[in-house]
Amino acid sequence: MSFTSGRPERRTTVTDPRALRALAHPLRLALLDHLMSFGPRTASECAAVVGSTPSNCSYHLRALGKVGLVEAVDAEDGRERPWRSTNTGLAFGRTEDPEFAIGSDTVERALADRQVDDEGALVHRAIAQRDEQPVEWREASILSGYALKLTPAELRELGERVDALIRPYIGLTRVDPPEGSDVVALHLNAFRHPDAIAAARAAEQAGAAVQPDAERVRPFGTSAVARAAADVPNSSRQRRPRGRADDAGAGGDAS
Repeated sequence: MSFTSGRPERRTTVTDPRALRALAHPLRLALLDHLMSFGPRTASECAAVVGSTPSNCSYHLRALGKVGLVEAVDAEDGRERPWRSTNTGLAFGRTEDPEFAIGSDTVERALADRQVDDEGALVHRAIAQRDEQPVEWREASILSGYALKLTPAELRELGERVDALIRPYIGLTRVDPPEGSDVVALHLNAFRHPDAIAAARAAEQAGAAVQPDAERVRPFGTSAVARAAADVPNSSRQRRPRGRADDAGAGGDAS
């Protein structure tokens, strides 16, 4: 068991521009992620995991502390004080402050992109270390993807139901986890497929290109009346008597 916490749940959406700027540094984001995954850790313990020095980690932890994202707690042995995250759950919000825009993108977008990159790197590391894990952990691991058919309302409902299912197992808030438990990384992403619009457009164009025979375009200028007359067999058309004035006026033989 890596740690026992049982802290009260505190989920926060970060919108403070100063906090977002602090998290723009990759090492600070890695430190915060480590504390939220493994609980209180000293700068030295963090350094051994994130690949930095204790003094550098201490500096960046203090920077995170200034914006309220982490805090120092009392050391059990009276030596180096550990740090812990002030929140048990975080989401990155959007700030309207133009100072924090990055070109056409916001800091929120940059943090989301970095989070996805970090999650992908973590999955690659897990795959590379798979054979080093005990067999029970290898067999329990999940690497799955699904293509669902949902409405926006159903997607929102599904997310809320999955979140409710996961919440009792959050490491920082779970009370008395059973013997043999350890930190498990679970990433949940669900969104309208990026190819959905292009796929619908392609299907629409393909349907327009193949028209049924009844809908094929007729010669330009052919009226509905003319088309109806053209469809009547010659034998059933009414013949007009010769010698009428309108025939003569048209240049016909009036004799």
